Amino acid sequence: MKRLMKWISWGTLSILLTLVLAVEYWASTDEGTLPAKTAVILHAVNNNIVSLDFEPPELFDNHPFQTSSGNAGGGPMLINEHEQLETNDGYHVPLEIFRYNDAEDAPILVYFHGGAFLEGYGSLHTHQDLMRELAQRTGAVVVGVGYRVAPDHTFPTAAEDAYEGLKWAVNHAEALGGSEEDVIVAGDSAGGNLAAVTSMMARDRNGPEIAGQVLYYPLTTFEDAAFASRMEYDSGYYLLSRQVMEKARDAYTPQPEMWKNPYTSPLEADSFENLPPALILTAEYDPLRDEGELYAEKLHEAGVPVNTIRYEGVMHGFVSFFEVMESGQQGLQDTSQFVQRMTAEEPEHDEVFAIQSKSQPSGMERVREQAEAYAIAAFLIGRSAWNTFQE
Repeated sequence: MKRLMKWISWGTLSILLTLVLAVEYWASTDEGTLPAKTAVILHAVNNNIVSLDFEPPELFDNHPFQTSSGNAGGGPMLINEHEQLETNDGYHVPLEIFRYNDAEDAPILVYFHGGAFLEGYGSLHTHQDLMRELAQRTGAVVVGVGYRVAPDHTFPTAAEDAYEGLKWAVNHAEALGGSEEDVIVAGDSAGGNLAAVTSMMARDRNGPEIAGQVLYYPLTTFEDAAFASRMEYDSGYYLLSRQVMEKARDAYTPQPEMWKNPYTSPLEADSFENLPPALILTAEYDPLRDEGELYAEKLHEAGVPVNTIRYEGVMHGFVSFFEVMESGQQGLQDTSQFVQRMTAEEPEHDEVFAIQSKSQPSGMERVREQAEAYAIAAFLIGRSAWNTFQE
């Protein structure tokens, strides 16, 4: 028995040592040492152990991050509906809607998914969980717009689909239980670009009125701008590469003159005045970080109220990992607070432009993040070993 316990002890220590060494190795990059949770998730995605929309391990089933969409106790129920928008050229754009069944005069959040404007890189399906969570957190009617993408559809198709999606949501506000006076556009990455572009279109085309815009790590220019973040984090390890960005530009905007158009590159616009108040979230390890923050500064200079937050220690797309990352949870909380402010009070313009920095969790939150990182690492190593065994 003593010998068995000794072997169990040595085996346990060996497993723990393997986990620690693995996480430390994954966290070591040319750009510095990553937080454990960020390192584990990047390793998993970059090595195709899990997909971008993977289901978290069972240990997160009763995690405080999890929320319920049910109607326990007879409360309101979050429902999912599918509609279609017929565009001016006769195409039917799919719409994904999340709302509470008792919604009445609720804010409307028109959401544009990320995906580099390219087929196979993002869709309504890959962003279902995020849109559902936004509806739960904000109480808003969330309308996801499945805009057309390259290479089959070049500019301005995606932008026009996004704008038509905005108009559809406003025109159907009453039937959805929403308020056409409290419409906010939102999106991540390429979708963040479309949210900014749609805001400009609405301004330039005299409506619909937009109460606010939420931009998660947006692409703001197709120009070859020498941003430090583009050069430092463009390898693809941080979930977005220069290769993908160039592929997106070649496919979506094949003519160089398109790159300066404000409806592809809102950062190149002649005027930033009279645009809706903005919440812009950026990530430390993201090639799009600097251009998102510069766009925020341009808005501020034009008198637009803007709240800019840089999340430290995380990568492009971090909000989509809200089920396993505290920073993703904080991003959703910032979004919910922004939606509440935009629908309850007149936003104020700060005199001085500032980028708020949100550090990695500390104290017990940090301990929990570390423990979860190693738990996920064990899950990933086990899955990888099982896949190898099956082969």
